[in-house]
Amino acid sequence: PVVPRDMNQCVIIDSDLAILGQPAPRFDEYERQIRREYAWVPEEIYGRKRGEFLTSFLKAERLYWTDVCYEKYEERARKNLDRLVRRLGEDFP
Repeated sequence: PVVPRDMNQCVIIDSDLAILGQPAPRFDEYERQIRREYAWVPEEIYGRKRGEFLTSFLKAERLYWTDVCYEKYEERARKNLDRLVRRLGEDFP
């Protein structure tokens, strides 16, 4: 994850990551859209690399930099990410 240098960057990053904190059905739809975008990547490589990438988010102290987004999305985003990372790990140990 990127560390912002000012409030404008905080807002941009939080806006970009807001999808991670959406209700599970919307998050899952987003993940299917991402997979379609990377359809050219073999399934095993995609699963492993996507899992590694999302795990780096879970290791961050905070996903959201503004208090508004932190309070609104942080908990659900972590649940969504954890659920997806576990699923990817089951598919590609």
